[in-house]
Amino acid sequence: MKRLTLRVQRRYEIVFATAFTLSFLLLHTVIVHAQGNLMIYPKRVVFDGSKRTQDLGLANTGADTATYQVSFVQIRMKEDGSFENIEQPDSGQSFASANLRIFPRTVTIAPKESQAVKLQVINTGSLPPGEYRSHVYFRAVPAPLPAGETPPMRPKDTSKLEVKLVPVFGVTVPVIIRVGPDSTSVVISDMDMDFKDPKQPQVMFALNRSGNMSAYGDLTIDYISPSGQRTRAAAVKGVAVYTPLPKRKVKIDLDNTAKLNYHQGRLEVNYETASGKPVTLAKQEIVLR
Repeated sequence: MKRLTLRVQRRYEIVFATAFTLSFLLLHTVIVHAQGNLMIYPKRVVFDGSKRTQDLGLANTGADTATYQVSFVQIRMKEDGSFENIEQPDSGQSFASANLRIFPRTVTIAPKESQAVKLQVINTGSLPPGEYRSHVYFRAVPAPLPAGETPPMRPKDTSKLEVKLVPVFGVTVPVIIRVGPDSTSVVISDMDMDFKDPKQPQVMFALNRSGNMSAYGDLTIDYISPSGQRTRAAAVKGVAVYTPLPKRKVKIDLDNTAKLNYHQGRLEVNYETASGKPVTLAKQEIVLR
């Protein structure tokens, strides 16, 4: 499978504070996960302390009432950063759904309104140390026809097979339970440049994760000229390497508007924590030629 650029391949994870409102989403600079007319704030749910409940905030930005069914799904992250559904955990992977409750399981939201869905951690006292992850799945329920209305009748051609496709939107949100100390570390390797498209240079590298938990942070790429001048060439927020994946391959578009010469100088990649005071998780640079 061809690797996707991180610019179009982001996965957002969720944690929500009480008193969530649609106006907060619309008037504040926050990162949300949107699919169709559903917006979810903010990035991710992590249970790693004494807190037993957290809320997910949903907002309907559309013009019609929308209904979503809420469930858990299990997902594997692949080396290119894409996802696929699985039924059984991979070696080194543990699901969180057996230790989570979510309610309500069906959500109906009027236009321009919002609602909270509650997540609760249960029965974690005997869990071995490590990370447990599942994904909350919000699946849109197609709106029924208004009362008394029937689908338009069309003459049927019995000699042909007719297939009607009805798009169904859905959003998945990772929910993580962490037990015990975090031994995770990250190393950046395999840095290289890609000039296949001369109008859009890209940098390629790998995030190598080791330890008992996922890595999550923001990426910044700085161009350093031969004279030492530093210019921000790219930035991507919310980049994860989920357990048990040991390596995630990354390709990022670089700024092609600042007249930077990517054939001289250096390029520095910095991967740092995404919340609180930034802490560097990994750093690497490449000499350009």
